[in-house]
Amino acid sequence: MTWRAHGSGLPVTLVAPGLGATQGEARIPASGLAGTRVVLTLPSHGDAPDAPDGYWTYPTIAADLAEVADRVEATRAVGVSLGSGALTRLLAEQGDRFDRVALLLPAALDRPRSTPAVWALERMADAVDAHDLAGLRELVAGELPPGVPVGDYVEARTAALTRLAAALRTLPEQSPLTDAAALADVRTPVLVIAATGDPLHPEEVARATARALPAARFEALPSPAPLITHRREVRALLTGFLDGA
Repeated sequence: MTWRAHGSGLPVTLVAPGLGATQGEARIPASGLAGTRVVLTLPSHGDAPDAPDGYWTYPTIAADLAEVADRVEATRAVGVSLGSGALTRLLAEQGDRFDRVALLLPAALDRPRSTPAVWALERMADAVDAHDLAGLRELVAGELPPGVPVGDYVEARTAALTRLAAALRTLPEQSPLTDAAALADVRTPVLVIAATGDPLHPEEVARATARALPAARFEALPSPAPLITHRREVRALLTGFLDGA
């Protein structure tokens, strides 16, 4: 796992993106935060080396996050989707590792994703294995709200997914935890941000995550893709929660 640091000084915030996040998308949660933002690049993403066989498990990714967090002396962390799940796993193992944590769009908690979500990600994996870039672009575009200008996002995300067939097949059948009760003793303040109407990141999973964390605050944004449609609101929530403490 590699990373890039943006800004300088304290505090240091670790930013763990979602699966297939483009470089620009990975930086969105870091925008506007005080201090140093350390944005991770997961294996098989961007210019990072390919993930080794068997890499795509929540315990493995959580261990990598912990290693980088220790190395850069991060006191805060933000995770999106897969990054959110890995941070949830890390919270269960090291509840006092961070001063504050934000979990955006959690996709799973203590059970695997729903069958429709698994099928949607398997279709992406099939397109990657078949080198069907046109089909993959269509699937990526289908995740987005109609009529929203996205620039080159579809092309960039399609390219990002072309090395991730193994992750697309294996992660949806897993969950960060086997029992949400593992979070019962976590006293770290946590902000949980949900999307509405996103079948890959159900609002109920975010609500369940917030319920499992004793010091959690829950927020829902009225969009299936708030990192695209509600960037200003996401930034305000994150800066208010992390920097306003």
